[in-house]
Amino acid sequence: MTLTRDVTLVPEQSALLFIDVQNFSAHRKGAEFADLNDAEFNERYGWFFEELRNAVIPNMQRLQQAFRDRRIEVMYTTIESLTKDGRDRSLDYKITGFNVPKGSWDGKVIDELAPGDDEICLPKSSSSVFVSTHIDYILRNLGIRQLVISGILTDQCVESAIRDACDLGYLVTQVTDACATYTSARHDNSLKTIKGYCRQVTTDALIAELEGTSQ
Repeated sequence: MTLTRDVTLVPEQSALLFIDVQNFSAHRKGAEFADLNDAEFNERYGWFFEELRNAVIPNMQRLQQAFRDRRIEVMYTTIESLTKDGRDRSLDYKITGFNVPKGSWDGKVIDELAPGDDEICLPKSSSSVFVSTHIDYILRNLGIRQLVISGILTDQCVESAIRDACDLGYLVTQVTDACATYTSARHDNSLKTIKGYCRQVTTDALIAELEGTSQ
């Protein structure tokens, strides 16, 4: 038997995971951008937000609907501390200055991608969702073996999730045009770097694949 990552999704053993598509990091009023005036914001993050608005978030919405239509698990993780002062967050997040307080608006998934009332959302306090949440336990309880990943930032938390999921024995699919980071060059470089760990497909290709699976 030949082992390969290029395996068509089996709906009953698959899940879609959105990473950090939240107010803190994907909304102009998010705390990550609060200290920037409009000129500084546009210079540093203009391309990123345009890409989110015009392509990435619409692709995420299409994926979300396609998976819901087929009753496949849709899950979310957001940067959010378990405490208001963030004393529980990782050393790396403390050094970086990331603290999304427990229960805050910044910790919520953006309205355009709002979770359903029975969909799972996991707060994380480190780069990898597999390090600072019990997602592995949850996925195994759900019988998930194939994990589809979409989110931000491509070259940070998305990469971390892909590597960790791969090492834990999941077959990972990255949706290349449903991920984003701050520049096109960084995004493209990340896709090349992580390619050995996962199957990479576009939104169109994955939705077509789902439409070809049995109900």
